[in-house]
Amino acid sequence: MDALTRIFGIEKPLIAMCHLGGLPGRPRHDAAGGIDAIVEALRADVAALQDAGVDGLLFCNENDLPYLTRVGTEVATAMTAVVTALRPEIRLPFGVDLLWDPFASIAVARATGAAFVREVFTGVFDSDMGLLAPDLGELAGYRYAIGAGDVALFGNITPEFSRSVAGRSVAERARGAEYLGIDALLISGQAAGVGAEMADLREAKGAVTGIPVLANTGVNHETVSQVLALVDGAIVGTSLKVDGDTWNPVDADRAKRMVELVAAAREGSRAA
Repeated sequence: MDALTRIFGIEKPLIAMCHLGGLPGRPRHDAAGGIDAIVEALRADVAALQDAGVDGLLFCNENDLPYLTRVGTEVATAMTAVVTALRPEIRLPFGVDLLWDPFASIAVARATGAAFVREVFTGVFDSDMGLLAPDLGELAGYRYAIGAGDVALFGNITPEFSRSVAGRSVAERARGAEYLGIDALLISGQAAGVGAEMADLREAKGAVTGIPVLANTGVNHETVSQVLALVDGAIVGTSLKVDGDTWNPVDADRAKRMVELVAAAREGSRAA
């Protein structure tokens, strides 16, 4: 059973982003509002997304610009506090992502009961945040040591704001990640809200046989049918927000319309 089936129980899941406000220690943090303000804003987004009928949620510190490759203890602790505060209201499988720190992501997933994490786990990338050079072997040992072996690894193999140092093809990166035990592959565009190249989605899907491939950025109402004809699911954030702006709250109507389009794409896939 692949990770998507095990976690979501449905083909071609729609995973919706839940963007936290700036966390303590980061420039966008609202010190006056504190953690309570982050929780309340996120509570409204979670309710709108769940009522719309999405299949899963992904909590992310998107507002913690400029991003770190290793986050502070205060960031990981704050995200744990926020997700834990909302835990009684979460009805769907969920994941976490602390940009761009796989160790912190795994730790917070273990603490909150998340089913998966999204991060860069393989490859070496020249990025706007500096060199991304994850150590999957070390991470695998840490994951085992803290009892997080059931937390699935959703690996971003075309990370935003970056390029492969060695210039390896998407297919090569996909096959390597599958061999090393990544549970699902994510294909991204150049930034949040920017769609992945269709050629990259096609290349990744054609390179692997045992793990699913998802579009990770920029899927919108106009492209979702085409994307889901190629790959196994989508992580969607920006196009579900008011005015299609990454930094705005969730728009319930846009979310509902996306759920309808995904359902139609599933039906089209079955018919094909």
